[in-house]
Amino acid sequence: MPRRVQDLLREFVERAEELVRIQDHMNSLIGAVISIAEDLSLQSVLERVVQSACELVGAQYGALGVLGEDQRLSHFITVGIDDDQVRLIGDFPTGHGVLGQLIRDPKPLRLHDLHQHPVSVGFPENHPPMKTFLGVPIRVREAIFGNLYLTEKANGQDFTVEDEELAIALAAAAGVAIQNARLYDVSRRRQRWLEAGMTTSEELISNGGRAPEEDLDLVAEWALQASESVLAIMADQDRGDEGFLSAKSFVGDLALPQGARLPSPPALANAVAEGRPVLIHDPSALFDGGTAEKLGDVLVIPLGHASQQGPILLLARRAGTGQYSQTDLESAVVFGSQVGLALGLNRARRRREEVLIGLDRDRIALDLHDLVIRRLFLVGLSIQGLRGFTAGSGSEAKIAAITNELDASIRELRSTIYSLGEGTKPGEQAFSRALVDLVTGAVRDASVVPRFNIAGRVDDIPSPIARQVLAVVSEAVSNAVKHSGAANLTVSLAAEAAALEVLVEDDGQGFDNPGRVSGLDHMRHRAESLGGDCVIESTSERGTTVRWRIPLPPTH
Repeated sequence: MPRRVQDLLREFVERAEELVRIQDHMNSLIGAVISIAEDLSLQSVLERVVQSACELVGAQYGALGVLGEDQRLSHFITVGIDDDQVRLIGDFPTGHGVLGQLIRDPKPLRLHDLHQHPVSVGFPENHPPMKTFLGVPIRVREAIFGNLYLTEKANGQDFTVEDEELAIALAAAAGVAIQNARLYDVSRRRQRWLEAGMTTSEELISNGGRAPEEDLDLVAEWALQASESVLAIMADQDRGDEGFLSAKSFVGDLALPQGARLPSPPALANAVAEGRPVLIHDPSALFDGGTAEKLGDVLVIPLGHASQQGPILLLARRAGTGQYSQTDLESAVVFGSQVGLALGLNRARRRREEVLIGLDRDRIALDLHDLVIRRLFLVGLSIQGLRGFTAGSGSEAKIAAITNELDASIRELRSTIYSLGEGTKPGEQAFSRALVDLVTGAVRDASVVPRFNIAGRVDDIPSPIARQVLAVVSEAVSNAVKHSGAANLTVSLAAEAAALEVLVEDDGQGFDNPGRVSGLDHMRHRAESLGGDCVIESTSERGTTVRWRIPLPPTH
């Protein structure tokens, strides 16, 4: 009887200890479930799941691999390995070996030694040693969200059936928490995109005095925050080559040179033509190797409707920090439409203001030409008529000086009239004004009176061609002033739809066989290099005509 009583007491104690252990495990499981539900941030929930799983089954290391659309691990969260060691290990796994076994066959897996599994591929350099293994899938409704990996149970023991059941129970609770966190994350992302679009549009419309470049910076900054990206670029289709984009503005952690040209892959070109956002998974299709290796997916957002040909917004995340979601793509449509409309309104407002300013300039220029210059000219004639009523060389010299001063004033007024008609931006000098300044400067110390005939939109010609034209005009005017002895000089410039013609005429002594022809050869060479021609006609005592003509590239 005493031995039987002892056996019963021993059995009772063992069962009591088992019940206490089960109760402890249940309490730990309940505590883990409560902890992962405390925060609705998806990243926080995932981190809490891994940490709680390690504590629940006594694992030294834990990880949660999130499956991407291609059924490979797109995101990897670890516990037990510090940040420095993570950097030494390098890129996170994508789903090979034992980790991939749970992707291919989503069932719980316990191993005494994961190195002995048939599909094991070993560890990368600097990876801590691991032997025992427990893996369970995490389901969100009927879909596999990812897998929970646990290794190195305390005291070198194997993971038990009870550990597996606890991990499965935790994974089930984690699936519910992850689903809630994902719904919250979707709602938060939509709200962030909507707020960014509304705030950006309001600031663009309310502050119309901002420069176009500042508008682009503002859009890039708000888009960078809304999308949680590391780089935002505002670009336009390159007018010189439709296969490239020209970067106008960028913000973020990575820098690009101002005006950088980016390739425009077919997927991007199609998205721009259709006015819809698109994801480019290969950043090397847009960026050079040094920049591309630091970036992950690139989100391209046309701003405005396809017919508007507005700017293009490019957003990029750092490599390994997660992909843009379907929510980002859907919200980007609304953002691009809102901001594109605001940018279009600002462009229309600026064009309207330019038209009004141009009308005022034309009116002022007409008044100066019809009233002021005529009156100055009449004053000059009146002063010339005083020659017959004055005597002495001093009076004659004074009259000549006043007349020259009036001629100079008339020339300055004509230059002012040309500049008024140009409507240049502050701090910029239009090509026609530069041409007038060049000619008036060349004849300032000579007795030559220049006249100008400017027709067409000469200020719209490309800068490289403008520099060539100024060099040609400088050479032709310099020859007329220094060698021809001309009293009158006419510089004509006409920009037609497909060609640009420069005509420099003087009434000087001309030439038959010039002794020095290097300057004339330079003018011919400049024309030929641009696909044009240069014809120089001169006759002794009858003046010289330089006719320089080149084709213009088509406008876009």
